[in-house]
Amino acid sequence: MASYTAPLRDMRFLLNEFVDPERLRALPGCAEIGPDLVDPILDQAATLCSEVLFPINRSGDEEGCTLANGTVSTPAGFKEAWAQFRDGGWPSLACDPEYGGQGIPKSVGLLIEEMICSANMSFGMYPGLSHGAYSALLKHGTDELRATYLEKLVSGEWMGTMCLTEPQCGTDLGLIRTRAIPAEDGSFRITGNKIFISAGEHDLSENILHLVLAKLPDAPPGTRGISLFLVPKFLPTPDGRPGARNGVTCTGLEHKMGIKASATCALAFEDAQGWLVGRPHKGLSAMFTMMNEARLSVGVQGLGLAEVSYQNAVAYARERLQGRALNGSANTDKPADPILVHPDVRRMLLTMRAEIEGCRALAMWVSLEQDIATLHPDAATREAADDLVQLMTPIIKAYLTDVGWEATAMGMQVLGGHGYIRDWGMEQFVRDARIAQIYEGTNGIQALDLVGRKMGAHTGRYLRRFFHPVLAYIEAKSENEPLGEFILPLSKAFGRLQQATAELARRGFSDPFEAGAGASDYLKLFGLTALAYVWTRMAEIALQKPDDDFYRAKLATARFFMARILPRSTGHAAAVMAGGATLRAMEDAMF
Repeated sequence: MASYTAPLRDMRFLLNEFVDPERLRALPGCAEIGPDLVDPILDQAATLCSEVLFPINRSGDEEGCTLANGTVSTPAGFKEAWAQFRDGGWPSLACDPEYGGQGIPKSVGLLIEEMICSANMSFGMYPGLSHGAYSALLKHGTDELRATYLEKLVSGEWMGTMCLTEPQCGTDLGLIRTRAIPAEDGSFRITGNKIFISAGEHDLSENILHLVLAKLPDAPPGTRGISLFLVPKFLPTPDGRPGARNGVTCTGLEHKMGIKASATCALAFEDAQGWLVGRPHKGLSAMFTMMNEARLSVGVQGLGLAEVSYQNAVAYARERLQGRALNGSANTDKPADPILVHPDVRRMLLTMRAEIEGCRALAMWVSLEQDIATLHPDAATREAADDLVQLMTPIIKAYLTDVGWEATAMGMQVLGGHGYIRDWGMEQFVRDARIAQIYEGTNGIQALDLVGRKMGAHTGRYLRRFFHPVLAYIEAKSENEPLGEFILPLSKAFGRLQQATAELARRGFSDPFEAGAGASDYLKLFGLTALAYVWTRMAEIALQKPDDDFYRAKLATARFFMARILPRSTGHAAAVMAGGATLRAMEDAMF
């Protein structure tokens, strides 16, 4: 009974008004990126998602994937949907034209990623993993590897994975046991076991390219000894077709809480032939090309599921008749009023909407900086943009996926008992959203990355890429009276963030436990401040168009965010300032 319609009006507002479209069009290869080119792409993507992907979302969840004799079958309709997706050129959209891609920038591709995640998150896992493999090979692969594999990945004929986790290690990749032995022909023989491998085996494409972390015989200990290898499921023939089966076998499928139509596999590599990607013992840095991109995409997964849950919660709240409005009947001709009139229902819906639209704007801002970091001809400009992307990646991954969990749970709550019943589709959004807080580095790990790596990087240079433009904006708009109702709460939240940053840096310098103790609250404080910044910018635009319902709704949502959500920043700031004493006080044996 659920439905999905892509939020194209809001997406176009962000692309054409919120981010500076001229900055995007000034980049090499982006001169034609404007409404005439992009609008039809967004329209076609919306149709694909609502008419092809969303109708197989629930059935895919109920059927799941199956494993028989080492072969995984995806649910009914997935092969046909993938063929339509592939033939429509969607895998190549944001890829390099040199390898058959269409060269659409990340900031446009992100909007389509969101649509796919709203419509069918399980389906979106397959092209998402492939694009990550493409990015790693594009940046780190040899000319021979790029010539052999990239066009196949770009076209969607072949697909990719990343293979990191092993039974004894997830976050601590220095503990991996998979080995790579050099062969006389310049390749390597890979042996080991990997688990939790998304899209590790399936029937959607004729070949699967695994990017595998392993250790060479002379590897130094820990993460300094990790190398990255390309291991195809089938070894390519000289004419580019799948040839002999490589030593890669799916030994099991995980039975998961959600994303059941995504094949999450255990893989055994037994003397499998592979090729080094990047330099020996530098595989982790090469793999982070995939992981950082994946972390931004996982944030968008949370956003996409929040959006579809919001849409269905609003539709239900308009139609469900229960009780009377507290200040008198709103519909005297009916036996009860729609639940949309009740304050707590409105609170939940506005919370969802304010978080969703703020997170979408934040993701768009960062994705434009990612385009600049990739495409801009000036090295200093690329570095500045990449600094901001590096800083904001853990925040987007963690904050947006937390929003996905909170919003899908609220959406289910709006429907009450019906939300808990499978027939209405809301409980699937909750189950699917939960994994996004866990994989690609748990949200606690993202907080440690922010505090432990990003906060002090280059003597605070990453932080300055956010702090300086936000402070400059606050100062420039401080005399703008109509904008004052937004600038003042933004300024207060920004001050709390500055204070928390200084205190956490001071404590963490002498005691890493203190940095870790405040990390999660610091990330949430940072995320709320970033959302306050983008909401203020959106409000500034909306104030100029008071007679248009779209902009009036923007202002109403911005005011709700400032009044009802941003105050959470006070609590997170207080928790950071409290330090880690209460975390130390409990003796281990008392837990």
